[in-house]
Amino acid sequence: MDFDLVVIGSGPGGYVAAIRASQLGMKVGVVEKETLGGICLNWGCIPTKSLLKSAQAYEYAAHAKDYGVSISGEVKPDFEAMVKRSRGVADGMSKGIQYLFKKNKIEAINGFGKLAGKGKVEVTDDEGKKKTITVKHIILATGARSRELPNLPQDGKKIIGYRKAMTLEKQPKSMVVVGSGAIGSEFAYFYQSIGTEVTLVEFLPNVVPLEDADVSKQLERSFKKMKMKVMTGSTVEKVDTSGKLCKVTIKTKKGEQVVEAEIVLSAVGITPNTENIGLEKLGVETENGRIKVDKFYKTNIDGVYAIGDIINTPALAHVASAEGIVCVEKIAGQNPEPVDYSNIPGCTYTIPEVSSVGMTEAQAKEAGYDVKVGKFPYTASGKASAAGQKDGFVKLVFDAKYGELLGAHMIGGNVTEIIAELVVAKKLEITGHELIKTIHPHPTMSEAVMEAAAAAYDEVIHI
Repeated sequence: MDFDLVVIGSGPGGYVAAIRASQLGMKVGVVEKETLGGICLNWGCIPTKSLLKSAQAYEYAAHAKDYGVSISGEVKPDFEAMVKRSRGVADGMSKGIQYLFKKNKIEAINGFGKLAGKGKVEVTDDEGKKKTITVKHIILATGARSRELPNLPQDGKKIIGYRKAMTLEKQPKSMVVVGSGAIGSEFAYFYQSIGTEVTLVEFLPNVVPLEDADVSKQLERSFKKMKMKVMTGSTVEKVDTSGKLCKVTIKTKKGEQVVEAEIVLSAVGITPNTENIGLEKLGVETENGRIKVDKFYKTNIDGVYAIGDIINTPALAHVASAEGIVCVEKIAGQNPEPVDYSNIPGCTYTIPEVSSVGMTEAQAKEAGYDVKVGKFPYTASGKASAAGQKDGFVKLVFDAKYGELLGAHMIGGNVTEIIAELVVAKKLEITGHELIKTIHPHPTMSEAVMEAAAAAYDEVIHI
């Protein structure tokens, strides 16, 4: 037996699972066909946040006078330098994973991994050479890629996915972004903020459609304030790429419109990487293209497990990491608590930021709850005013009967950091009155949590 555990894929699910398994005394190998860290570290979470930080720095400099700072000379974005910085940040994080593997005595195996039989993984390297590894347990953590629509085929030049959007050779003057989930909204914000004319197209009635309706409406207002064109309830019918500019035919409630743009970014979701990894050879069960697992991520085949974007759970890096830890702890004979999918935070790193956990107000009412809702605007926050970030609010949804926190929905400065407080509160079943009586530091944006709880119970002080 070569290994106790082999993980196929080194993203935030795979590498975290590998490290935890090593901590628990297993001999671990990780198969990765590209760079350690997977999409998240190399092409997703980390480099996009670097680009967004560059955009924020540019916006601060461009509006320096608002803060009493005088800058002589023209302030302009350096797109190539922004891209170079983001790639450098990603490379640094990937090297950090190499260090962690060395520290935890994990063997990184470069190549394409697939199931080759019970307790066997076949690895094909870049030169096509194959080798077979014997192993007691296998975790599939192969992640996902940008989803392609039939009427929006990506050519990598004019119609692109998120990977290409991070490494364009030059800044486009105009762009149509199709899909306003976290990926689409973040890229739309980034490019609009540095001067690209962006049209954001969303099929559903609101941008960031999974968020609470109040949050969605606020983000749309903020986008429009930036002069971004936002088209909700609209569908891209076709794209003509034959000319210098793409001609994008968009079906709206008022009829068809044609928008011209240099680049079309398709951000309409992801497709799990489950092809050619040997599922059929072992008879691993799938459902709607994703691998079926139990609450500890075991498939129907003994010794084979799956985590992350290839199973039917939220496609988020922190979810994959949590799943990986629970999976290996169960393999090691421990008794881990299953992941609570009702308490998963979500974040969108636009400006203003968006974060949420739990049920929206509409979902809570649909579930039959009598709710108390508290909302505190950033316009009433001293810290938000001082920071020049008055767009936004904190909204909390409570069960009126028992005071249980059902959901938290925020838009504004620093809310992607603040949300963890509400995740803990929800896990510990903290009531609204307990939140009100939890003293928050002043002046901070996090005070809005305490004030929103107070607003739900008609005890709010500052509005």
